Amino acid sequence: MRSCRVAHEFRAGAALVAAIVGFGIGPRLCAMPTLPVRASPAPASAPRVQILGDGVDLHLGQDLVTLRLVRDNVLRVHFEPGGRTTPGPLVTAPDAPHDAAGVTVNRHGGFVTLASRAVLARINTRTLTLSVFDADHNRLLLRQPDLFALASRRLKLRFAEGAPLYGIHGFRALPPPDDKNRAQRTALTALEAAGLLRRGWQIAAAGSQGNAGAPFVWSTDGFGLLVDSKGAVFDLEQDHLTVSRSSRPDLDYDLITGTPTQIFAALADLSGHPPLFPKWAMGFTNSQWGIDQQELLDIVRTYRARHIPIDNFTLDFDWKAWGEDDYGEFRWNGKKFPDGPSGKLAKMLAAEGIHLTGIMKPRIHVDTVEGRYASAHHLWVAGEKAHQDYFSRQLVRDIDFDKPAARRWFGALAIKYAFDKGIIGWWNDEADETGDDTQFLDMERALYGAQRAHTDVRVWSINRNFWLGAQRYAYGLWSGDISTGFARMAAQRAHMLSAVDVGEMQWGMDSGGFNGHPTPENYARWIEFGAFTPIFRVHGNHGEKRQPWRYGAIAETAAVHAIRLRYRLLPYIYAYAWHDHVAGIGLVRPLIFDWPRDPKVRNDTDAWMFGDWLLVSPVVKPDTKEKWIYLPAGGWTGYFTGKTYRGGQTVTVPVDRKTWLDIPLFIRAGAIIPTQPVMDYVGQNPAKTITVDIFPTHRRTTFDYYDDDGETYAYEHGAYFLQRLSTQRIGGSVRFDTAAPAGAYRPALEYYLVKVHGLAAGAVRGVALRLADPAAVQAHAGEGWATSLDRYGAVTCIKLVAGQQRSLRLSPADQRP
Repeated sequence: MRSCRVAHEFRAGAALVAAIVGFGIGPRLCAMPTLPVRASPAPASAPRVQILGDGVDLHLGQDLVTLRLVRDNVLRVHFEPGGRTTPGPLVTAPDAPHDAAGVTVNRHGGFVTLASRAVLARINTRTLTLSVFDADHNRLLLRQPDLFALASRRLKLRFAEGAPLYGIHGFRALPPPDDKNRAQRTALTALEAAGLLRRGWQIAAAGSQGNAGAPFVWSTDGFGLLVDSKGAVFDLEQDHLTVSRSSRPDLDYDLITGTPTQIFAALADLSGHPPLFPKWAMGFTNSQWGIDQQELLDIVRTYRARHIPIDNFTLDFDWKAWGEDDYGEFRWNGKKFPDGPSGKLAKMLAAEGIHLTGIMKPRIHVDTVEGRYASAHHLWVAGEKAHQDYFSRQLVRDIDFDKPAARRWFGALAIKYAFDKGIIGWWNDEADETGDDTQFLDMERALYGAQRAHTDVRVWSINRNFWLGAQRYAYGLWSGDISTGFARMAAQRAHMLSAVDVGEMQWGMDSGGFNGHPTPENYARWIEFGAFTPIFRVHGNHGEKRQPWRYGAIAETAAVHAIRLRYRLLPYIYAYAWHDHVAGIGLVRPLIFDWPRDPKVRNDTDAWMFGDWLLVSPVVKPDTKEKWIYLPAGGWTGYFTGKTYRGGQTVTVPVDRKTWLDIPLFIRAGAIIPTQPVMDYVGQNPAKTITVDIFPTHRRTTFDYYDDDGETYAYEHGAYFLQRLSTQRIGGSVRFDTAAPAGAYRPALEYYLVKVHGLAAGAVRGVALRLADPAAVQAHAGEGWATSLDRYGAVTCIKLVAGQQRSLRLSPADQRP
């Protein structure tokens, strides 16, 4: 929601300048900590070196520098002035690793080395220079000239000239286009033009209106830096970087090495792994401002009558008794939703497969029983005066969620009045207006903690900014109050990918735009874009409707086609939710993650990987006849056309200007893609047979098929199903394997319907029964196989019992198995 209190956005002209030169937008510069600076001491004598089992301590006078390998590819450096430390902020997870296995520490003359299988760190004890090498221990990645220069509270690192740098911040939504916002829009547009690459002076801050931030910078050249600080300033040059204005006098930071996937796996270990969202959150969400119970029921019935899949309806201000006394911020508006307070409405919608989620605000009306409680217990943001709420026109103040007592109080009220009455997910809004990087994080932390203590039902939330560490609290990000139109839709690509680059894998947007009304073509293309984002939702300003049938028959057909494709891909999508949970990389990732050495993808926001095996490049311009798309190295196949492409080149793809049905979507060679029948909502019918399309290549490729109950945290205790599927082309034959499954959960799944593309087998070793055609295979009560042709060419279709360890060998017709 758009607040009238926009003064926080640009407290001074300096913030506008910051936007132009490349700062993350949103924080108040005056809020950045100003700490006393000590001059860097010139060592009067060599430091005292203390060798430990997992690292080394360097003592110089009263100051101390500790170096530890806390993970096989992470070196932690902590400067402790006077030997003193301060508590870390919320960036680092409480269970972050503290030591690595297989570390060797040696001293040879004036050098100390710390080594693991993934990194070598060498300290020159005379010059106090730190050098960090790669896994082979021969390529220099980073050099820190003088460790005791950290006394000046500045960190300087050198690296190879021209190394591309990413991370630190994302982008915020542009304000509506009017005269008073012209300068701000110009500055923000200039900032967006940088794309994913980062250079120059950058502020790490959570920001506002969809921004994302982290004190984290990384490079496809093989390194990353995470500073354990609440905010920081980075100065990024061609061959070095400097970090200043840390929130802590004792600089504490991690040097990370490896590929992008290895760097982000380490980042997840350090900052915390996200819990799984409920499975329904993989589906489609309709959000609306300006609605009552009758309209809500009519909309849901229309979705069901038209068989347009949907799982979640998110309610705006309308659901609350906002402005009323007696906990109106937390409870149902009984006038608009007569069956809300009793929980009957939620049960009615649950019968239709719909979950209800609702907006939450960080502020409380002052002249209410809850406001007086907050005053009596000092729960307000310090120094903030009461101000008029733009919706109720009454005085409100913001709760300070940094206070544990405030979190407990707020969370308990949300559970009592909202969750227990049917609001089972949280749309947190406007906690980005205090200028505090962790206000939003702590707001969702309050709700997450309260819900986890109350029930085993999984937490879901979306929030309007992100600070690294928030992902630990089931924290999604949406991109703020964006305007409609193709230009702002196109800009969302960089917003999403830059959020991923700072560790927020759960991202979504107001598809269709919040401010304004999209054209039918804009709406259709936006839904197609949204179908390939982690959080798939629509929303608009007050009175705007974003249901597909409101934009004409052509737009509805295109939008429904995209929504149904999303639901067909749910097994594929859910597997990457698990992968995000365990490995720190989710469903969407920039092309640099898989092709870090390809200069053509260094700043590519036009396409991205959707999982390991699909590359998507949505149409983002009106009346487009054709689109030029760069395909990285490897083989590619058009998902809808079956046309094959050689990678490492830009291809031209025709675009349908009349039906808007086409989505530029490509299958990567080696792909393993599980799909299921389209349903009106997640779990409508048991998925007893999962189709698995495979496109084998001469290197072995894998896919980890994952499932669980989709609703609870039982997976944390081993109640999940995980089976690795693998394939490889060997000469003219193809091998397909299913590993022994892990986990105690047993899904409804009975069979895989495996489609091996590119081969009409003459024999399948491991499945004896040959049937007439794929339809007969699918209808057969047990295992069997057949060959045929489809849009991809020759195909062998095999029905195989799931959940067992199996190995199949497919041989061509002219070759004996």
